[in-house]
Amino acid sequence: MTRYNTIKLILPAPAKLNLFLHITGRRDDGYHNLQTVFQLLDFADRITLKRNDSGRIRRLKGLESVPEESDLCMRAARLLKQHVKLPWGVDISIEKILPIGGGIGGGSSDAATVMLGLNKIWGCQLKLSQLAALGLELGADVPVFIHGYSAWAEGVGEQITPINLPENWFLVIYPKISVSTAEIFNDQALTRDCEPIKIARFLKGNDFSQLSNVFEPVVREQYPPIAAALDWLSQFSEARLTGTGSCLFASFGCEEDANQVLEKLPNKWQGFVAKGVNQSPLLALI
Repeated sequence: MTRYNTIKLILPAPAKLNLFLHITGRRDDGYHNLQTVFQLLDFADRITLKRNDSGRIRRLKGLESVPEESDLCMRAARLLKQHVKLPWGVDISIEKILPIGGGIGGGSSDAATVMLGLNKIWGCQLKLSQLAALGLELGADVPVFIHGYSAWAEGVGEQITPINLPENWFLVIYPKISVSTAEIFNDQALTRDCEPIKIARFLKGNDFSQLSNVFEPVVREQYPPIAAALDWLSQFSEARLTGTGSCLFASFGCEEDANQVLEKLPNKWQGFVAKGVNQSPLLALI
């Protein structure tokens, strides 16, 4: 193992959108087989990692509402330390910018950033594939953030194929409510038998009308404020749910158009404008 001179890093943990999300069936282990496209954004949390010699993993700054034992950043650091068995510790500071529980990957992205950053400052020298396998233990979305590219994903989200997408501008709305992912997955009205789509068909851009988010009808029914936000945003551009929500988004051809709609956003909701990117801004720093 190599000891690096770098002892402190300040790194982004970018958001993602699911441009569509289908369930193609249930697995024997009880999980669902999914098909989705992850679009990375240039809008991110900020994670500061400072190596220490005590061997302790400490959270110096984070959300008080999230206990340390369930904080994905802390869990990621402990998981990596257990795997590599190195003497170093780390002090972690988390500046949350992404809304919690919005379906834009905040916690998973934070965990991926911690693992990538510690791989450098601890001198672990693990390959991305090794880090992604570890990250999958924390959540199905973690591997895509570790690989750092917008991607086509299948399985539970771990079978990843990097793809190039148009780098459009997006307006993302957070309706200031939380969605229970477990309840949505268990809803009897959820469509679980979508016909599998070939990646080649998606990349050709054919029949996009069939590429939807299967969770959206269920979320609309159970969460009227999200339905209202989807209807409002659809006045300006096609609006879609990301993940199981609660965030929703629409694509725009330029930043100015997206910002003009953001200026009209009702005060009861929060929103931001971000650019879609094919490569995570984190990769240039690791």
